[in-house]
Amino acid sequence: MHDYSKVPPNLPAPVDNGECDHLVGLSLPDVSLVDSASGTQIRMSDLTGVCVLFLYPMTGHPDQSLPKGWDDIPGARGCTPQACTYRDNASRFRENSITLYGISTQSPEDQAEAKQRLSLPYSLLSDAKFDFAKALSLPTFTVDSRVFLKRVTLICRDGIITDCVYPVFPSNSDVELVLSIVS
Repeated sequence: MHDYSKVPPNLPAPVDNGECDHLVGLSLPDVSLVDSASGTQIRMSDLTGVCVLFLYPMTGHPDQSLPKGWDDIPGARGCTPQACTYRDNASRFRENSITLYGISTQSPEDQAEAKQRLSLPYSLLSDAKFDFAKALSLPTFTVDSRVFLKRVTLICRDGIITDCVYPVFPSNSDVELVLSIVS
């Protein structure tokens, strides 16, 4: 069993290389992502109000090892701590009428398992076909021929990206910053 619940010390920090500079001001694309819990399609361009979309590479499973060298990739490690930090602060987002979504390219089945195992009170959306990532030219990285999203948090108001947190490091650090932006 692996414990992915904490951010290990001494992880390499990602740098802001400008890969997200183009995002603020863009409309959310007219693509649909699968809600892992319900199986329904969520059309991103239809989102209204204030939404926080935190994008992450993948949630580790305690019975499976992470890809080789994962901890050496700046910003890769820490999806579970990030998801749990949002879980632990979900009521603060609800009190401010902010909708939370976690997005990765993992399958809806993998995300449904993580949502249940971690007791996440918000939707996890699957971009397994990379439609959302491609439409927004989101930054990615590749490990063992698999492509993953880099960790980015988007703040949207009525379907427009108004703020972008990138890079997010450590992974469980963006909740307070995001709340300060949207409050």
